[in-house]
Amino acid sequence: MAQNSWFPQERKRGARGWFHVLWVGIVLFLVTTFVMLWTGNPNLYPTVIMIGNFLIPVVFVTFLYDHQHLSRLTPEIITKSFILGGILGVLGATVLESILLPAPSNPDQGLSLMGGFAVGLIEEASKILAVIFLARRMEHRQAIDGLLIGAAVGMGFAALESTGYAFTSFLLNQGHVGASLFTTVLRGLFAPFGHGTWTAILAAVLFRQSTSNNRFRITGLVFVTYLFVSILHGLWNGLPNTIYLVIPPGIPIPLISLLIGIVGLATLSVMYVRARRRRTLPPTANPI
Repeated sequence: MAQNSWFPQERKRGARGWFHVLWVGIVLFLVTTFVMLWTGNPNLYPTVIMIGNFLIPVVFVTFLYDHQHLSRLTPEIITKSFILGGILGVLGATVLESILLPAPSNPDQGLSLMGGFAVGLIEEASKILAVIFLARRMEHRQAIDGLLIGAAVGMGFAALESTGYAFTSFLLNQGHVGASLFTTVLRGLFAPFGHGTWTAILAAVLFRQSTSNNRFRITGLVFVTYLFVSILHGLWNGLPNTIYLVIPPGIPIPLISLLIGIVGLATLSVMYVRARRRRTLPPTANPI
């Protein structure tokens, strides 16, 4: 139909592209891990860790993109948001945390509940500022656009952060590859419940509240949503994990983190459905 000509990239995208990315990534991760362990070649370690930590974030963003069919966002924009937005978010959070948070007396003890909330506030602010920077020149009419950019930025942040955690685990365990692989797998399983979900929720609300004058508006609803995702983030970081579910092949899943993640993912699902229903055709479709 003529009215759809505003979206030249709008075509029926395959809804299973994410599944193709998933199984190809799993095969590559298993093969490279096996070859690294079999040959004992340490040069493969960065490849294994990068594949393992980027796989689920990329699949998550691909899944969302596959299931929306009326958006101005192209794969190039999503990729740019994932890479550049993730880097900007990590850099911003690192600088702010080093300035605003005291150095822990015992890093092995993890974060306290108040420390977890402080980190949540800082990291969610850093990621949404990256979203605002990337989308500063685009029209803020569609909540689905904000949701997708937010998910891409959040998952880019998650992939880089998980890679850092895997490397830290490698160093703390005197170069023991098994500990690093365990960290990679565990954080990969939890990736859909964390950064990408929280930033997607906040960015969707921000875009929905900024539909006039092509400027972002920090309304009361945006601020409340920021506090909501920061609280989820803080609880994720600060609550003690004492109860675990063990899944094959013996991977312990913290029950509290799982419940917090389900709350966030359920919220995102509701917002995703509403964002698709509220889509409207703008008079122009300017890219970022």
